[in-house]
Amino acid sequence: MHIVVCIKQVPDSAQIRVHPVTNTIMRQGVPTIINPYDLFALEEALRLRDRFGGEVTVLTLGPPMAEDSLRKALAFGADRAVLLTDRFFAGSDTLATSFALSMALKKIGEEFGEPPIVFTGKQTIDGDTAQVGPGIAKRRDLNQLTYVARIVEVDPAAGEITVERRAEGGLQVLKSRMPVLITMLEGANEMRRGTLDNALGAARAQVVRWSAADAGIEDLTKCGLRGSPTIVKKVFAPTARAEKAKRVNTEEGTTAEANAAALVEAIFTRQPDLQTDLMRMAGNHYLPGGH
Repeated sequence: MHIVVCIKQVPDSAQIRVHPVTNTIMRQGVPTIINPYDLFALEEALRLRDRFGGEVTVLTLGPPMAEDSLRKALAFGADRAVLLTDRFFAGSDTLATSFALSMALKKIGEEFGEPPIVFTGKQTIDGDTAQVGPGIAKRRDLNQLTYVARIVEVDPAAGEITVERRAEGGLQVLKSRMPVLITMLEGANEMRRGTLDNALGAARAQVVRWSAADAGIEDLTKCGLRGSPTIVKKVFAPTARAEKAKRVNTEEGTTAEANAAALVEAIFTRQPDLQTDLMRMAGNHYLPGGH
């Protein structure tokens, strides 16, 4: 089984800076890491490879220095690393990124075998959009299984996979035909420690480097800033409120229901227009007292 994991090298969130003119993230001089959510995807891919055999290919789009994150993935146990790098990709938003990665996935399928499963993390810590994974799935016509908490069963012979997916109100158990794209949730597993052999192999490994032309991308207007309709108008830190939070004290021995009622009463007392606003939004379905 050939599995592809899309990862991203992101700035350490503790040291992110924003360019004052372009409003884009400044990556120069900022320490970088593998997007933490992508590590859950990588570990799940490695577990499936260990169980069913095959290979794990790690793919990323980024500048040449993104090779560091790919080598880290190789040190964890991945079999192959592909770096999609070209000046035409600079400034890509999620639309342009998903296009470039989908083209690279097509090339990977031609070169190394079609992957029945493509993994990504649920989102990245620098963009937080969760759009790239679904965007790739749409472009490659893959079934989407997003926010997956656990792989329940994989049947390579039947070409089926069953997963648990987090949803509002609980978990969904879904069965899908492969090929699929899966976005993994945090906490789905624990990243393994790479072996010494993996570390030595990662240091010696040749990372596959593809330009836009190598990946078969002919229409460069879909790449980089030219292919990115997203415009960041302004980046700013929220202004701190002058009004401080108020603590609602409860009496010892009172029930949870009484404490909740006291809290609700304090909220409506402090914000007298809130009840009217809620009733206007919800019609007559909202009435004080839970009726």
